[in-house]
Amino acid sequence: MKRTAHAHWNGTLTEGKGEITTQSTTLNNTQYSFKTRFQDGVGTNPEELIAAAHAGCFTMAVGAALSQAGFTPNDLSTDAVLDLDMQALSITGIILNLTGAIIEGVSEEQFKTIAEGAKANCIVSKALSVPITLNVSYE
Repeated sequence: MKRTAHAHWNGTLTEGKGEITTQSTTLNNTQYSFKTRFQDGVGTNPEELIAAAHAGCFTMAVGAALSQAGFTPNDLSTDAVLDLDMQALSITGIILNLTGAIIEGVSEEQFKTIAEGAKANCIVSKALSVPITLNVSYE
């Protein structure tokens, strides 16, 4: 299975602008720029999208792990906070803040253990350190 996204950029780093479109078109020519990435502006940015993807994947992974353990998940909610070091221009970490409604038969300790497993096995958690292949064409 392949999932795709497209980004277009025009202009300098600080004055330019671009659009991001996803395969599903949930993001469809969604604007991004220097301001939306490093200041406050209307639009999205790559780091925000990584945080959103991580929150979504991890929360689904917790639900799946609870189900596999024989429990019926109730409301699960995750806030992902991505830390971007502006000096080094690198992501230094992501904090996942998970809140779960009490699930019948699951102790707090079991819930934490299941969440830790989901954090380690979530597809996006694993993807954050995968090899990257680059193909370039210059027209």
